[in-house]
Amino acid sequence: MKVLLNDGLETQGLKVFQEAGIETDTKKRDLNGLIAEIGQFDALVVRSATKVTREIIEAGAKGKLKIIGRAGVGYDNIDVTAASEHGIVVKIAPYGSTNAVAELAIDLMLSISRNTPQAHHSLKNGIWIKKKLEGTELAYKTLGIIGCGRIGQKLAQIAKRGFDMEVFGYDICPNQESGIKYVNKEELLKNSDYISIHTGGKDIIIGEKELTQMKSTAFIINTSRGNNTDQTALYNALKEKKIGGYATDVYKEEPKAEGDPFNDKLKELDNVVLSSHLGASTVEAQVETSTEIARVLSGYLMGGDFTNAVNAGENIEVEEKQVFTLFIHHKDVPGVFANIDKVLAENNINIRANYSRQINTGHAISVYVLHHQVTPEIVTQLKAIPNVCNVKF
Repeated sequence: MKVLLNDGLETQGLKVFQEAGIETDTKKRDLNGLIAEIGQFDALVVRSATKVTREIIEAGAKGKLKIIGRAGVGYDNIDVTAASEHGIVVKIAPYGSTNAVAELAIDLMLSISRNTPQAHHSLKNGIWIKKKLEGTELAYKTLGIIGCGRIGQKLAQIAKRGFDMEVFGYDICPNQESGIKYVNKEELLKNSDYISIHTGGKDIIIGEKELTQMKSTAFIINTSRGNNTDQTALYNALKEKKIGGYATDVYKEEPKAEGDPFNDKLKELDNVVLSSHLGASTVEAQVETSTEIARVLSGYLMGGDFTNAVNAGENIEVEEKQVFTLFIHHKDVPGVFANIDKVLAENNINIRANYSRQINTGHAISVYVLHHQVTPEIVTQLKAIPNVCNVKF
């Protein structure tokens, strides 16, 4: 097995691949190089720098490519539709940056509240400003979190434990065990002093309607996606002081490379705090993300594990189809599976999955997950197969 790490990977991630017996290649390829060589690799791992196009995927599908991994959360730079069409799994590493992004959200809340970036900038320019930079405290305020997944839940923990904040949450699939008080979106907007966005995707979460429902003193924090806010409506609301301020780490259009100019209109305004997509940019997050993506890719290549897949269910339950289990105790010798499959196929029974483990020296227990229930007659046929010891359903 061989993996191309086109945007590099931390040493800890490389070690995970090496321990699994998977060869790694960290040479950077451009578009043409990827198209020419990707078919030689079983897996491709990228960060945000490499755009994995349909052309690259089609070239890989003609060769050995089986899986694409994104060392991070967002996968907008991967053509998932093309990957699915060609039977290539796409996986992400969503957990490594959870703490880093939640902490950055807190940092942005403090920065927009206490005007520390403005103070820093003025002092660096040799000007002492104090009275104009009077701020507000986070303690005992109300935080509204839109999108209460792993990052939103971590942010809620920090806000409640560290600042005694009241936390409201809005999510289309609320986790009632998270300790967050879930409310409808309108109630959250109306009552929150801070609104932190953690939804992802390309939909507008805060638009003109939502801005009019907020307190005039409320702050928006965005560490999710630039597209999650209506840029024109937000700019006008900030310029006209209809809300307290906006602190963001993400933008609708971001520079492509280090040193490129930043032209977002928000930089014209005083009631904003801007950071350059630093959400996952910590030493700890990079290490965690690299080991996570290495583990989940190795798990798929070496054992068919679908954990963290974005274009295939991690487990059968997410497919929401009724399934039936069949338990077969058999000798661990060649030909048994082929004969079992033949009996099931002749009875028009589709095998959804097959999990098999050694249970004793020379024997195995195999659990078949089926789309149809077997009959006693089929069980009799299965028991008659050479080297099958027992069948239960």
